[in-house]
Amino acid sequence: MFSNSVNDAIFDQFPQLKSERLLFREFKDSDIAPFYTLRTDKDVLNYMDTSPLKDLPASKKMIRKNDIMFQSKQGISWAVTDIKQCTFMGYFLLWNLDHKNASAEIGYALLPTFWGNGYMKETFETILPFAFKSLRLHRLEANINPNNRRSEKLLISAGFRKEAYFKEHYFFDGKYTDSVIYGLLESDLIRSH
Repeated sequence: MFSNSVNDAIFDQFPQLKSERLLFREFKDSDIAPFYTLRTDKDVLNYMDTSPLKDLPASKKMIRKNDIMFQSKQGISWAVTDIKQCTFMGYFLLWNLDHKNASAEIGYALLPTFWGNGYMKETFETILPFAFKSLRLHRLEANINPNNRRSEKLLISAGFRKEAYFKEHYFFDGKYTDSVIYGLLESDLIRSH
């Protein structure tokens, strides 16, 4: 059954989620430094097509924007942490939330130390069902750099389908960059599980 009504009650209190190895929680001040490390790492930024954060105050400001996004019901940004030590590993966000069409974009990144261990796959397996069942979204999409094979592989394994390829879609670092849109419908997730 389809509904175009996003569950706004989710925004009454930050939705903390857990998986076997991970805790998805609201950002804290203690995340400012590791978030800065993440958003200045050359390997992480390689396919993000965004400039590195300038300093710790810029990191704090970006984290505060996540709070504002949540309070204004425009998205949710989780700090991805190790469930045992609560170590900051990265983030996952639902953003550009479109209440009328029950859709959102996703964004995600992990510190390279945690790459290759299935953490982001586990993140997808926890947050995507939440996005569809609890938040009542109908559609999710990801906009990635076409050279980001790791992200492409992750999206495909989660059931996302390639929907569009945009030539010279973004101007960044003195040149135009292509982008690829992957989409996932609630019905696709149900079929794949």
